[in-house]
Amino acid sequence: MPHTDASMNALRQSGDELADATVAALFERGEMGSFNTLMRFFSTAGAPVPEGLPDVAREYLRATSSPPAWVDWEEMERARLFFIDNNVHISTALSFASMPACYLVPHVAKLLSTTHGLDYPSTRMAATGQFTVYLMRPDAFEAGSRFIPAAQKVRLLHASIRHHLARENRWDTETAGVPICQEDMIGGQMFFSLLVLDSLHRLGIHMSEEGAEAYYYAWRVVGAMLGVDQDAVPGSLDDARRFLDRYMIRHMGPSPEGVRLTRQLIDLYEDVVPGTLLDPVVPALVRYLVGDTCADWLDVPSAPAWDTLVKAMPHLLGVLETIEDRSPLGAWALDRLGHLTTLFELSSLTRGRVMHYAVPEHLRKEYGVPDAPPRTRRWTPPAATLAP
Repeated sequence: MPHTDASMNALRQSGDELADATVAALFERGEMGSFNTLMRFFSTAGAPVPEGLPDVAREYLRATSSPPAWVDWEEMERARLFFIDNNVHISTALSFASMPACYLVPHVAKLLSTTHGLDYPSTRMAATGQFTVYLMRPDAFEAGSRFIPAAQKVRLLHASIRHHLARENRWDTETAGVPICQEDMIGGQMFFSLLVLDSLHRLGIHMSEEGAEAYYYAWRVVGAMLGVDQDAVPGSLDDARRFLDRYMIRHMGPSPEGVRLTRQLIDLYEDVVPGTLLDPVVPALVRYLVGDTCADWLDVPSAPAWDTLVKAMPHLLGVLETIEDRSPLGAWALDRLGHLTTLFELSSLTRGRVMHYAVPEHLRKEYGVPDAPPRTRRWTPPAATLAP
């Protein structure tokens, strides 16, 4: 069913009933501290539930310990192969398009600023990257995987943020809706799925229809495990385009928080790039993927020479794809290079550590509001729509 402004307004008043009730019960009983201590040791699926875990938390972990019953595992395997074939490109799109897109929604940028600690952007980026790598492993949904516990913890983290901001009256729900509401969670799902596919297309990456649809499907499964109401999520890429266009038209714009978050993102990746000679590539790539208007809203620096150079990337990637298509050895070498590049980027952000998700017991200063499927046909993005 197509979304309207009325239906999307209703989504702004909904959170995640299961996770919200779990967090509320833990805080009411004063058990959040012991729960966090125990959860740090619960990082692999199928591991024994830690002793001493509060009953309400134990029940939550049981209820969220497996993916939805409707998952098509053949489609998920196609998504995994798509990720392997395009891992470095997907990482690029997530880092230089999906994250800045979040900052283009002022109330989302404000919430990110108030809940993630502006002084530690690498933690936010590392957690996102690690989460995605966990998702696309062959054992992501099996005993021993790290993806399911990570999803369970992220879901509780979101619920704790809603709990704190509502309890302490630090969020204008009348104007901005419930913090991390269903509309914003669906919007985020679109940023990490459809917007990634858009960015790969803009980079000139050869994608099949089957691969693109499988990647989008995988993020529907992820969304369900993060508490997103999939009955309200577009089921096809065409419907996803209509939702994302309407969502961005409703909300996107400039904000001080968006500018600051983007500046931190650029600084972070300039630090990851060896030396300083290639630093201008970072803002040029962000500008290329999000467009000049959005880049101006985010105050992304413009350097005409580098902006022009980045626009040549599709031609270079096209040459590499030709090598990959015509040479099995070349395909293996490029896939291996992409895998190593992704691991290098992630290790640079995590400093070799596993990122933990802890539910805040209170809003400390940094949390508060201070004042390969077969390449048959190229995937073509659904046409842009103008929401009335």
